[in-house]
Amino acid sequence: MSSVDIIRFQENISKLMEVAMSGEEIVITKNETPVLKLTAVSPQKKINRHAGTAKGLVWISEDFDQPLDDFKDYM
Repeated sequence: MSSVDIIRFQENISKLMEVAMSGEEIVITKNETPVLKLTAVSPQKKINRHAGTAKGLVWISEDFDQPLDDFKDYM
């Protein structure tokens, strides 16, 4: 991970973006205090979801929507 002052970052933004896209993290500082981190965004894997793939794995109790005994005082 490298660190660069915000003024130097503004002067070299294109080159530093290329460095970040190659996998290196760059911390941008202002008055020697870290304020930003420049990193590449990794591509997200596409998840193939199909309706009905959890069939039989999920069930709902018959009394799911019935009031709970603990809350009778609040009814």
